Amino acid sequence: MIGAIILASLIMIFIARAFTVDGASMMPTLHHGERLLVDKISYRFVEPKRGEIVVFKYPANPREHFIKRIIGIPGDKVAIIDGKVYVNDQVLEEDYISAPARIGFSPQVVPEGHYFVLGDNRNNSEDSRARSVGFVPRELIVGRAIWRYWPVTKLTIVRPPEIFAEIH
Repeated sequence: MIGAIILASLIMIFIARAFTVDGASMMPTLHHGERLLVDKISYRFVEPKRGEIVVFKYPANPREHFIKRIIGIPGDKVAIIDGKVYVNDQVLEEDYISAPARIGFSPQVVPEGHYFVLGDNRNNSEDSRARSVGFVPRELIVGRAIWRYWPVTKLTIVRPPEIFAEIH
């Protein structure tokens, strides 16, 4: 029994952890109450990539966790103009969002060691556009969502949209 508790603790601390989606900021991709398995180990070896859905500690209160999509990586120039998201002056054709963003974002370069994140529900998301979040420091990223396992009817591997492979 103690061995099982130790093994479970080690897995949760170092390898993977379950998270529950709280709120509507990632709709239509993720819905309130859905459960995700978050990989905590791969970012020890590789850097987060554009398009990945990540769990991070909320900068204003690190005891809270947020789930958002990485849009910009260190060195990228990001902007939101007339509802369209631009990364390095390339517009993202986003078929995974609920609606175009009503709130813009002036062109800025993502600082080293930081990431620009947005919710897929752009008009109902506290994300990098908000002062309380801003550019997310690398050390606050807990891991990336790899698998939606609840509800069972929506069991899927979580993958970045293909549009992100076209951004340079």
